[in-house]
Amino acid sequence: MTQSEENYLKGIYHLSHAGQQSVATNAIAEHMETKPSSVTDMLKRLAEKGLVDYQRYKGVSLTESGAQSALKVIRKHRLWEVFLVEKLDFSWDEVHEVAEQLEHIKSEQLIDRLDAHLDYPDFDPHGDPIPDKDGKFKAREKRLLSSLRPGDTGVCIGVKDSSSPFLRFLDKYGIALGSEISVTAKEEFDDSMAIRLGGQDLQISHQIASNLFVKPNR
Repeated sequence: MTQSEENYLKGIYHLSHAGQQSVATNAIAEHMETKPSSVTDMLKRLAEKGLVDYQRYKGVSLTESGAQSALKVIRKHRLWEVFLVEKLDFSWDEVHEVAEQLEHIKSEQLIDRLDAHLDYPDFDPHGDPIPDKDGKFKAREKRLLSSLRPGDTGVCIGVKDSSSPFLRFLDKYGIALGSEISVTAKEEFDDSMAIRLGGQDLQISHQIASNLFVKPNR
């Protein structure tokens, strides 16, 4: 496959919630930042290769082969992100664009050795699960911080928004994977939150709380 075809499969996978739902052409065009006509041409090519089920005006879904191909790209991307952070001291807001380039390396032997070198990580630096060779994820309980109520506590285990501006915002206030967060108050008007983090009290917006995944403490 070409890099462009791999990018489309990965994009459709993310948009379809793990490859299980049909995705509209316009949604793909917006995600890929291209014209709907270009998307249609690509979908026809992917359909000819048996990687997607595509019906005009009815959207597209990944075939089993297409989903496995998408997961291979996602696996490489997330393993490279771990490598860049753990071995080359990149910050978590710097790795995405570099991993976008590295994810298209074809050598399975290289990726298997990379996985072993990193001691088979289950999650990337943003808390996203890394598929194994068979495309399987390690499941774990997670909830959005915005769903917690005053008195609840949890450990930050991931981000919904992995954009550089958001990650830099989290760095500014010391919010990282593994941080324990206690909800001390919640505003009825706008759902903003007062939280306690590492001995400091912070006020965060609903938007921020809706982009942080936590594992609630029982």
